[in-house]
Amino acid sequence: MVSHSTQMLVELLGRTPNFSLPQKFYTDAAFHRLDMEHIWYRDWLFAGHDCEIPKPGDYFTLKVGDYPVTVVRGSGGEIRAFHNVCRHRGQQICTKAKGSGAKLVCPYHQWTYDLDGRLLFARDMMKAIDLSKFGLKTVACESVGGYVFISLADDPVSFETFREMALPYMAPHNLENSKVAFESSIVEQGNWKLVMENNRECYHCAGNHPELARTFTDRPTLTGVDGLADDGVVGKHWAKCEQIGLPSRFKIADNGQYRVTRVPFLNDGESMTMTGKAAVAARPLADFQSLALGSMLLFHFPNSWNHLMADSAISFRMIPISATETELTTKWLVHKDAVEGKDYDLKALTEVWLATNDEDRRVVEFNQKGVLSPAYEPGPYSELHEGGVIQFIDWYVNAIIPRLKSAANVTRHVA
Repeated sequence: MVSHSTQMLVELLGRTPNFSLPQKFYTDAAFHRLDMEHIWYRDWLFAGHDCEIPKPGDYFTLKVGDYPVTVVRGSGGEIRAFHNVCRHRGQQICTKAKGSGAKLVCPYHQWTYDLDGRLLFARDMMKAIDLSKFGLKTVACESVGGYVFISLADDPVSFETFREMALPYMAPHNLENSKVAFESSIVEQGNWKLVMENNRECYHCAGNHPELARTFTDRPTLTGVDGLADDGVVGKHWAKCEQIGLPSRFKIADNGQYRVTRVPFLNDGESMTMTGKAAVAARPLADFQSLALGSMLLFHFPNSWNHLMADSAISFRMIPISATETELTTKWLVHKDAVEGKDYDLKALTEVWLATNDEDRRVVEFNQKGVLSPAYEPGPYSELHEGGVIQFIDWYVNAIIPRLKSAANVTRHVA
């Protein structure tokens, strides 16, 4: 019997370039498990923000597939991540989405861990076990520009190439002095790749996003890979930003996994609001000479896209739940000293993307319903409007093929 990994590999090697993927990639539970194993459990993932855990003992939790994870601020200010699994009998230690404590204490039998993961106390078992052998299992964790990334891989790829590219673009936005003003999580009844594909093009924007269209242009060069440097409007914006010391030109990783650039808003807009005016003009996040500097776009596959602006920032974190369910968490960040109702109006800050996320949810869910039909077959992407989608799918295909091949070789060797 042909294994699911072999089936996936055959489909990938035989796919038509610049076409959407075969049906199973968006619908099949076995293919989804392979996505989790070879993409989500291997690559760096955006988890949250430094500002969410400002004090020692502060933590937040997330779940990636089968793995519950806790991200915690240590006693010396360092940020670490651990598998949220007690070494006694496997109870989840941190049971809330966010919290704080001097120690990490398992609620089941009160095994107690230091903030660096060391086991400190096991009631009535202190002499029976070697505490040093039962510390929490670590998860690779890195912080850059106010963003926390984790990797579930035993041997993660280097994070430094991303840091070197992204930090000069991120640092001026002052996220180390930010706070989360609002957070929203929704579940989209669609495969994670459909969610990302939808984000990576604005071919659909004019017909679906009236709120977003007030500030964000649907110029195809903004979502594609080629042509951005030749776009005169964008070129003028880069020059404007670079005159005040803001790195702006388009950069992309060699493997296409992440990219950064700056893009202008329509009509010299300042922020992604209904009016185009800054949502936090009285206490902006960044100390720029002008608020009308558009958005610093940051994309990191497989799970994040971001808008960093002068007045505020918006982060998006996507995590698959099943083959046809994806959780999207959006966070709006403002300066830590900005006061709601005085320095910013929460409705003005959030209404564009609350509406846009819901519109995208509907688009993705109807897309998923169509893909589930026996009549579905892969269709051609628009090279003009969907260059960003092509680039995402190419990254996915190029990332997973060698991992599937490597796993197959290991399996044959073991057998």
